Amino acid sequence: MAAQKINEAHEHIAKAEKCLKTSLTKWKPDFDSAASEYAKAAVCFKNAKQYEQAKDAYLKEAEYHTENKTAIEQAGMMMKEQKKMPEAIQYIEKACMMYMENGTPDTAAMALDRAGKLIEPLNLEKAVDLYQKAAGVFENEDRLRQAVELLGKASRLLVRLKRLDEAAVALQKEKNMYKEIENFPMCFKKTTAQVLVHLHRGDYVAADKCVRESYSLPGYSGSEDCVAMETLLQGYDEQDEDQVYRVCNSPLLKYMDNDYAKLAISLRVPGGGKKKKAAAAPQGGASGAPAAANEEEDEYEGGLC
Repeated sequence: MAAQKINEAHEHIAKAEKCLKTSLTKWKPDFDSAASEYAKAAVCFKNAKQYEQAKDAYLKEAEYHTENKTAIEQAGMMMKEQKKMPEAIQYIEKACMMYMENGTPDTAAMALDRAGKLIEPLNLEKAVDLYQKAAGVFENEDRLRQAVELLGKASRLLVRLKRLDEAAVALQKEKNMYKEIENFPMCFKKTTAQVLVHLHRGDYVAADKCVRESYSLPGYSGSEDCVAMETLLQGYDEQDEDQVYRVCNSPLLKYMDNDYAKLAISLRVPGGGKKKKAAAAPQGGASGAPAAANEEEDEYEGGLC
């Protein structure tokens, strides 16, 4: 089956080359027909799992059919099949630039998002760059719902990379976008994420400011998110380790996106904090909280500041 597909591919390439030849009766090459034959050859090579040859055929198709930008993106996907991710991303980014030049920014943004997903397991920094570029394209097109979703991906990866100053800026931009599209419950969640990031940065003032600014959001004051953050900030300011632990290990924070949940369970008060006497501890499982807190060790242990 593979051999048959390879033979078919070479037949299409031969036809393409014939289309490009000129003669006494044919003065101009037939670029469109050549591009079509290269496209057919690429599919045959792809089906035969000859990805390098498929990539070359797609590039030939793009060379002779300049309006077809997807051929370059497909060349990138052939690199992906060969696990050559940096090369794959280069081709996809090139295709995205051509999509933009051709007046199809939505297609460019979606391709950048796909590229981000491809490279994320291997290179978080590059994935952040691609997601932010995609978000910027959608934002320029006033498609804020799509833009904010991609910004969210970038923010989480910035936290994972421990680039917390940049994460704080990205989260503020997310919250502003959610406010603009009037998705206030998501604004509440972003405020919580902001507080965690700022406290890990050691900036209590910035964390407190985020909560105070959110009081103007409809429904925030007195909400579960608001009360939790007020309690957390109070415990952090008073160096009350038990209070901080209870808030950070509550379902509200533990079931956030994983990168923020890790920030929560690893948060420690300045100077080691203080613990209340056992007699003053709440009834039930929470009385063993300090011991449990010590078990919650991970890559963020001790905070990031």
